[in-house]
Amino acid sequence: MENGNKPNIPEAPLDGAGSGADTKKPRIVVPTPGVPKRALTPPETKPAKTVTLNRPIDTDGLSWPSKGARARLEQTPEQLRAREQRIAAAVKTILTELGEDVEREGLLETPERYARAMIFFTKGYESIMADVMKRAVFEENHDEMVIVRNVEIYSLCEHHLVPFIGKAHIAYIPNKRVVGLSKLARLAEMYSRRLQVQERLTKQIAMAISEILKPIGVAVVIEATHMCMVSRGVQKPGSLTTTSCMLGLFREQQKTREEFLTLLGRK
Repeated sequence: MENGNKPNIPEAPLDGAGSGADTKKPRIVVPTPGVPKRALTPPETKPAKTVTLNRPIDTDGLSWPSKGARARLEQTPEQLRAREQRIAAAVKTILTELGEDVEREGLLETPERYARAMIFFTKGYESIMADVMKRAVFEENHDEMVIVRNVEIYSLCEHHLVPFIGKAHIAYIPNKRVVGLSKLARLAEMYSRRLQVQERLTKQIAMAISEILKPIGVAVVIEATHMCMVSRGVQKPGSLTTTSCMLGLFREQQKTREEFLTLLGRK
């Protein structure tokens, strides 16, 4: 990956200029009175977790991380069946170590059922960005905010392999390019159907939109309930985790952020 694994996210002009704008001119950010100056959007800042700097699309065209995903994407039905059998064998070992009788009636087919379920829960690894967005990006002069709210997401916490479930709210300000609205939901599905952490999921969706559309700004907010908090650990039913990623104008201008949050009913 180029430039020390930093994503190549282009900066969008603040004045809404299109692709014909002079990109060599220095960008001027006018701070809002009374509002502390914020750092520019990633990758110009260096977050503590460098994993968040990986590009949303890996070098082989698959969405990050694609290690092992290519084999799943290109596997034959026979190879898929062999994969399911290996997973089922591992599950049988886990059940035995938990003290269960894997030969009792209720568990006879559980390892195979679990294997098929895990393949489905992680189907996002097999998605190619080009296929998700195929023939769905259009030239358009619309330059007002586009928001898709309440996109349901289902994912698996990579720390405990238990679900977290919630809703994503996705917005962008076009820069002469728009995408079919259903594709934003499919993009969220692609990144959520895998082992995830909510923070990375939020950023990956935002960065992918930025890379595909080169918009003036992108905003993603995810609100989710984590079963690892509800059923174990602190055991706090009803707790909700909210994460956000603001790129471009949404991060640089308080007024734009406030408009987005107001439309979401968060102000």
